Amino acid sequence: MANVSPTRGDLSTHPDASEMRARYARVLGGRDVALVDGPVFLLGLYCAVSPWILHYTTSQPALVPHNLIVGIAIGLLALGFTNTPERMYGLSWATCAIGVWMIISPWIVGESPDAGVVWNNVIIGALAVVLGLVCAGTAAKSAPRS
Repeated sequence: MANVSPTRGDLSTHPDASEMRARYARVLGGRDVALVDGPVFLLGLYCAVSPWILHYTTSQPALVPHNLIVGIAIGLLALGFTNTPERMYGLSWATCAIGVWMIISPWIVGESPDAGVVWNNVIIGALAVVLGLVCAGTAAKSAPRS
């Protein structure tokens, strides 16, 4: 019968311990997934639904599909960062570029935007730039040195 006592043994004696450590390191790639990818995804989700949350669908109709599409793009980048980090973290700078675009877009896409619309897009853009820089820093830190 198996030993089901509440005390657990040390995994260092497990025959596959080195393989499990290597797999864990390969999957995480030396980065904290929840610290960066989760907030980027939530930012994209908020960006996509912000026109309906702040009720500017009638005052700024051009910004509604704009924020929806940009929010979906940010969310897809975050999903890519999570699923294939070794290939996607090179696109961290795209998150920064999208953030800069979000900051200036109320004046380019919108028509005389009010303060609420401007602040919403500026905050989303600033957060995207900061999170993109964090992603880029994480990618640079975990990149193999030659």
